[in-house]
Amino acid sequence: MSLISAAYHSLRWYAVDFLSRAADALWNPWLLGLFLLTGLVYSVGSGWFQIFGFRTWWQATAGSLLRRQKGRGGGLSPLQALATALASTMGTGSIAGVAAALTLGGPGAVFWMWVSALLGMMTSFGEKLLAVQYQRPGPEGGLRGGPMYYLRDGLGSPVLAACFCLAGIPATLAGGNLVQSSSIASSLEAAFGCPRPAVGLVTALLAGLVMLGGLGRIAAVSSALVPVMAALYLGSGALVLLFHWSSIPRALGLIFSCALSPAAAAGGGAGWTLAAALRYGVARGVFTNEAGLGTSAMAHGAARTAPAQQGMWGIFEVFLSTILVCTVTALAILVSGLPLSPTGLTGAPLTAAAFGSALGRTGELVTALSLLLFAFSSILGWSYYGEQCLSFFFLKEKEPNRILAVFSLLYRAAFLGCTVLGAVWEPGQVWALTDLCNAMMAFPNLTALLCLAPQAFALLPHQSGGPVRRIPRSKCIK
Repeated sequence: MSLISAAYHSLRWYAVDFLSRAADALWNPWLLGLFLLTGLVYSVGSGWFQIFGFRTWWQATAGSLLRRQKGRGGGLSPLQALATALASTMGTGSIAGVAAALTLGGPGAVFWMWVSALLGMMTSFGEKLLAVQYQRPGPEGGLRGGPMYYLRDGLGSPVLAACFCLAGIPATLAGGNLVQSSSIASSLEAAFGCPRPAVGLVTALLAGLVMLGGLGRIAAVSSALVPVMAALYLGSGALVLLFHWSSIPRALGLIFSCALSPAAAAGGGAGWTLAAALRYGVARGVFTNEAGLGTSAMAHGAARTAPAQQGMWGIFEVFLSTILVCTVTALAILVSGLPLSPTGLTGAPLTAAAFGSALGRTGELVTALSLLLFAFSSILGWSYYGEQCLSFFFLKEKEPNRILAVFSLLYRAAFLGCTVLGAVWEPGQVWALTDLCNAMMAFPNLTALLCLAPQAFALLPHQSGGPVRRIPRSKCIK
């Protein structure tokens, strides 16, 4: 038995090492540069709309939250689409992913996370705008949209559209499920001593009940969960920062010095480098807001609204999920004074310890509850993305077919099986696989965004604060 155990651990180590090397080969420097280039193109081409058009997009998004919105003709309302997208973006990356970026890339990773988010706001704008522009009719009067449709109908490349979907299906099983389930199990085990297999089974059961209701039920549950979990986490994080308010200037100084000074970055106790800060800052930033991956565009693509209007919800999405939530996580960890090391506390336990340094046991419980809500909502959102990728190959216009029904059943079984499996997997294995899947999915989507940028700029609203221009959508919607 000892020989079998040793062989298993050796094989697992080689598998993780292979996945990590493959992910690094794609991310450094090719994918990192492509993400930043795409965001820069959209930022410059729009006249830095995310900054100078702040009044316009803020009034069209946050300013409209008090106005009741309803989906029309079977489509989701813009707010329901946002909630469904945020359900996936505000996942474990906001809690565990930021902590992992700090331990692997140092405090400087936060700076590059901010840079990727600032540029990613306009990348997200382009994704959501194009997803609505190239919508297709769905079953039961609904709508479908996403990268696969603007790749096929806008860029004229069904091959790249198929490649995106083929990469998207395993991505939903890895980053959208295994990572989330692993974080739920580890958090509840640390906070309450819950057995990990039992946590995985209960999570899979609850997710399955919601998935049976389709997009409508996912949107309803997401609309209820997102405001609660955002208020709970941001409120608790604000208390942590208030408790350690005198340490905030030092934390901010550390972020900038480690990001911009080679000497400071190389001098970290864990051997951080500028390359590591850039790699993990951008990678984890992308994982938390999904700008450039194209996944959240599938939720926005189900909204019945003007393309530019939904594009501005994409800007707000990145602002909330990364600029606000991830910054609170990063600062809470840095002001707590806890040591940062890849061999020490990392992921969700590090964030829980940071909250606990100010709020005691209550802080740890709040982190566990927030992680539970964040991760569970992400599982729901990503399950929808996987089915959308699958339906691209089999769904014909408005009529479902038996082949799709069979494959959907198999996908749901595999998805829920991954929920159980993720509860007992090691987080390091899951993160390496997630980075690899995200890289394979991002390449075709970023290619489409760059090629279709002129179309997105033509639909850009004025920055004067006036109403959004109602430009006719693609002929895909009759």
